[in-house]
Amino acid sequence: MLFLLLIFEPAIMGYILNIETATKNCSVSLSQNGETVISKELNNGKYSHAEVLHVFIHELFEKQGVDRSNLDAVAVSKGPGSYTGLRIGVSGAKGICYAFDVPLIAVNTLTSLAHAIDREDGFIVPMLDARRLEVYAAVFDVSYNLLEETQAVIIDENAYQGFLEKGKVYFLGDGAEKCKALITHPNANFLDSYFPSTIQMAKLSHEAYKKKQFEDVAYFEPFYLKDFIAVPEKKRKPIF
Repeated sequence: MLFLLLIFEPAIMGYILNIETATKNCSVSLSQNGETVISKELNNGKYSHAEVLHVFIHELFEKQGVDRSNLDAVAVSKGPGSYTGLRIGVSGAKGICYAFDVPLIAVNTLTSLAHAIDREDGFIVPMLDARRLEVYAAVFDVSYNLLEETQAVIIDENAYQGFLEKGKVYFLGDGAEKCKALITHPNANFLDSYFPSTIQMAKLSHEAYKKKQFEDVAYFEPFYLKDFIAVPEKKRKPIF
């Protein structure tokens, strides 16, 4: 009797294009099966996303030798974050989804930022700078389970005391800088050099793709968390 042994290898997905523009870090990457294949980002202290985003995307496809037809989905950082930055990222992602008829995936910016570090115990508090003494923040355990939802938090000396009394707390992101002078508990650790990046998005977008957690391309809007407030331009003094 002849037995036929069949070996099934896991299918290799096409590419997911990941876009992150919620902060001053403009980051794009192509990923496959949850792993970053190629990435490019720029953080020059300015919001230059409108000038460089589509240039970066074009360069990724060119350098990787990937045709747009190999794109399975587009993932975008949905916020919270910069109003203008989020608009640019989401608009770009939607345009590519329409052009190549692929689904849109949205990844919470703070969830992605939390995955930038790996710790054995304690709590992870990713935070983005907002106005004055305010930050956009969430709380995760070291397994990245969400313990406290994304919210706008006004920082004072009592902020996150409940978590600090239980163990080490890692505050990361550009919002951590303004906390140093106010949160002085010995369990507080500040990692303010971290910014959201598409390198952390790869695994998250892959998981969302497998679960078919797609957004409605026509109606999806970024998670601004707060209403946009325009800052009036300063009036110039007359020359004469």
